[in-house]
Amino acid sequence: MAFAIRMGVPEMAAGWTDLSTRKQQGKLSKDEEKFFKKLVKALAYLQENPRHNSLASHEIDDLTRKYGLKIFQSYLENNTPAAGRLFWAYGPGKGDITVLAVEPHPEDQKRGAYQRIKLSALPTAKPKAQGKG
Repeated sequence: MAFAIRMGVPEMAAGWTDLSTRKQQGKLSKDEEKFFKKLVKALAYLQENPRHNSLASHEIDDLTRKYGLKIFQSYLENNTPAAGRLFWAYGPGKGDITVLAVEPHPEDQKRGAYQRIKLSALPTAKPKAQGKG
């Protein structure tokens, strides 16, 4: 089952809109172009299989406790300084995954590293179609 990828509100949705619009206009810097390519690849893996080996997805207990819903972290890249990480959750609807943040990897050894991460909110669920009856 493929998941529908949604962007958290307002930060992730605004960031994605800006990045994808500038990509279409050919206005990304070389570094932004690299980042965009990695992000699109990771989102494709996430859409098809959140447990894809390349993503190394796992729940982040500190963030789950802080936000009151299961928050997962997946690799955007690996083996680079401050490697990017996607933070996401299932929802708001069945079959949805919402990307809540893209951040450099927190320094795991430092106490409270995940507490400094600010996540976007889940968008509202799309209303279910009413059946005729």
